[in-house]
Amino acid sequence: MKCKILLSLLTIILSLGAFAQQAAIDTIQIKGLVIIKGKDARGKNIFKAYQDTAYARQSLKKNLHTRFLVFDLGFNNYRDKSNYSSAMVISMHPSQQYNGIYGQYYNADKSRDYSGAALNSFAPRQASEPLTPSEFKLITGKSINFNVWLIMQRLNVYKHKLNLIYALGVEMNNYRFARNITYIPGYPTTIIRDTVNFSKNKLFASYLTVPLMLNFNSNPVRPGRSFEMSLGLSAGYLVKSRTKQISAERGKVRRTDDFNLNKWRVGLTGELGYGPVKLYGNYALTPLHDSGLEQYPFSIGIRLNGF
Repeated sequence: MKCKILLSLLTIILSLGAFAQQAAIDTIQIKGLVIIKGKDARGKNIFKAYQDTAYARQSLKKNLHTRFLVFDLGFNNYRDKSNYSSAMVISMHPSQQYNGIYGQYYNADKSRDYSGAALNSFAPRQASEPLTPSEFKLITGKSINFNVWLIMQRLNVYKHKLNLIYALGVEMNNYRFARNITYIPGYPTTIIRDTVNFSKNKLFASYLTVPLMLNFNSNPVRPGRSFEMSLGLSAGYLVKSRTKQISAERGKVRRTDDFNLNKWRVGLTGELGYGPVKLYGNYALTPLHDSGLEQYPFSIGIRLNGF
């Protein structure tokens, strides 16, 4: 009798162990996301996912949350407000100097504003070939914006629905030109209309940037079903700039210089999202260049691994 009872208990224990093991295999939890494996009426495997609200409530006990290595991937363009209409017609005079490499004259005037005179100093053209906005047209699909936020933090202000988000990272901007223009480094830097056709012609500029945004989260307990919106300011400092050109005549040519770019960049920044999908946008309030060209860059794309 005792043996039968022991055997029955052992059978029950083994059955419960097998059931628990199967449940452990069929249920996976990654932080607040729970994934359950099951079978449909035809015996095929199906997966269901839901948010663990208990986990979310537990995490909301902390007022400060941190993310490392948040990535942005998007596209660049700019709003061009340069003073083309009042740009002076270039004429040969003693203040011009000759560039023997490219066979071009450039204006030696060092105007440091966004007037027509400064624009002609920065991008000199002959009177028969006036400067137009199309000269600086971008190939938007190839003007890539890639940002790496080394650290991003969210600080609770009110019930986790109102937060402050700030970060430190590097913004990397590629401006792919559709026309055959060339930056000639030096002081002053000039942009000429080149004599060769480039298969690739781009300007690269990277900034060490700190954004600060006010964030609204509609449902912090269920982040997978919440609507989020953030808006704020960002400030960045130019850490590297270079040009890259590829042509049959000259091969691959890289130049590193500041190219008359603004050292400081201040702009509006924001993000919009629902659940795990996040979109970001940036608009510069300071021109891309320090003088001459008055172009205000902007970018838009998706944010990965953000809050």
